[in-house]
Amino acid sequence: MSYPIISKREHASPAPPNLRDYDLVHSKFSWDQAREKLAGMGEGKLNIAFEALDRHRGTEIENHVALRFLPKDENAASPQDISYRQLLADSNRFANVLASLGVTRGDRVYCLSGRIPGLYIAALGALKHGCLFTPLFSAFGPEPIRSRMDIGQPSVLVTTSRLYRKKLADWAHELPYLDHVILLDDDPAETPDRRAVKLSALMSSASPDYSTQAMAPEEPALLHFTSGTTGKPKGAIHVHQAVLAHYVTAEFALDLQPRDIYWCTADPGWVTGTSYGIIAPLTHGVTMIVDEADFDAERWYRTLQDQHVSVWYTAPTAIRMLMKYGKEMADRFDLSGLRFLASVGEPLNPEAVKWGMETLGLPFHDNWWQTETGGIMIANFSSMDIKPGSMGKPLPGIEAAIAHRTAEGIEFLQNSDETGELVLKTGWPSMFRGYLNEDERYHKCFIGDWYLTGDLARCDEDGYFWFVGRADDVIKSSGHLIGPFEVESVFMEHPAVAEAGVIGIPDEVSGEAVKAFVALKPGIEATEGLQKELLGLARKRLGPAVAPKTLEFRVALPKTRSGKIMRRLLKARELGLPEGDTSTLEESGK
Repeated sequence: MSYPIISKREHASPAPPNLRDYDLVHSKFSWDQAREKLAGMGEGKLNIAFEALDRHRGTEIENHVALRFLPKDENAASPQDISYRQLLADSNRFANVLASLGVTRGDRVYCLSGRIPGLYIAALGALKHGCLFTPLFSAFGPEPIRSRMDIGQPSVLVTTSRLYRKKLADWAHELPYLDHVILLDDDPAETPDRRAVKLSALMSSASPDYSTQAMAPEEPALLHFTSGTTGKPKGAIHVHQAVLAHYVTAEFALDLQPRDIYWCTADPGWVTGTSYGIIAPLTHGVTMIVDEADFDAERWYRTLQDQHVSVWYTAPTAIRMLMKYGKEMADRFDLSGLRFLASVGEPLNPEAVKWGMETLGLPFHDNWWQTETGGIMIANFSSMDIKPGSMGKPLPGIEAAIAHRTAEGIEFLQNSDETGELVLKTGWPSMFRGYLNEDERYHKCFIGDWYLTGDLARCDEDGYFWFVGRADDVIKSSGHLIGPFEVESVFMEHPAVAEAGVIGIPDEVSGEAVKAFVALKPGIEATEGLQKELLGLARKRLGPAVAPKTLEFRVALPKTRSGKIMRRLLKARELGLPEGDTSTLEESGK
């Protein structure tokens, strides 16, 4: 099904967009000129935390709310507002705490915590002190935590007493490289580790003044882990000048403007939650919402209403979960404060864009990037028409193309709508600078000046890019290349479907046959009649060459904790193959 274009007039924001003329800005943009947007620290030096906090010192922004924390138990505690001035002072204290413990510039600091203020203070304080900061998702089990610890070998771990006792107590004493465990809470229960210190006591005696370390643009700042299809996770290294991409992409792709109330629902344990849940909003001086609780449809709608959220950045999985509850729930809340919606994590099905228009009066602006790119690369902008299902167009400063790998290098595809690998011209500030301790693996990601994303896509005649699938997800059937996302999107059109995943399975005749896995909305019965109806819908929309031949109902599909459906895991389980790295697997998908 081809969805009608949503014209820019239909989704125009009340405020003029930051990027008013895409073609003009894209043609004239240079990263060198864009650096003037940053405060800098003189002599070409800079620091991510300086741009997020210190730059606002002495301006009216320092009195604005930087972080509004919503506690998990709303009955036990009220929302907590932390101003830019207070966040600066607290992060300075944390940097001084690190210095008092003998932690030095370049040391690695890991943080394992839920979404509480201490996490944000630790992240910014560690960056101020020139440390390499790594966030870990608090829902990880002991094994993925330890594997990431062993790869990065941090000298400092920042966590809570509960998380330490639950996930690290049995083995943390075996880590010779770990010098300090900083506890964010004052839990009366003892943590049996001689290295453990309570942050509150150290913070009370630490100075609120600190001279932020002036870093060379290429000095490491962030280490984000991403799972491979097999083997151990990869540690992608990002440098301090990545903050320029965070600032610019938030300005253009998320349209952040002064006085915005901004909510990025991603956990800082993932790259989105750090890049666009900490750094980008603070560099723009906006108020960011931090919700300690996990997803709950009513709570989320109430948060959008009560906090007057104007810019909302969330994941396709969350959108699909809200879609389950229908328009009726959304209509109970006043969501008139919203002016811009964006989505990231995996491609956004066209039906979700349509649902946003029908239910919220605004479309979700999908965008595309990876842990390795460090920031948004392709997006649907406020000032341009939206083609539902499209990733949009490249950011100013980003050159994207469709290509095939060849023995000589890469061959660029000239014909529109031809499927190939999405490649990016190197040189943007947030591009990863390596996989920690895996130089060979890193160099294989490049051919000449081009980064090979591993994603298959196509580009239409208007310059919009369309995601087809991961190169290892694409199905080859009877000579056809079938992108699973296209097939899954058709199933998402059906009112009974909550989620869909599509894989290829071996077939003697066609090479691979398409098989679909579908999770239904609550209260919908998985019947043979519904199975035939869904297969018929796919056949009608896609044709017999592309449509699945078989469909299996599942209570839930395996997903990463950031919401991506793990097709490779569906395939591994279907065919009895090794499952590879499952450390990021959501519990309900096991």
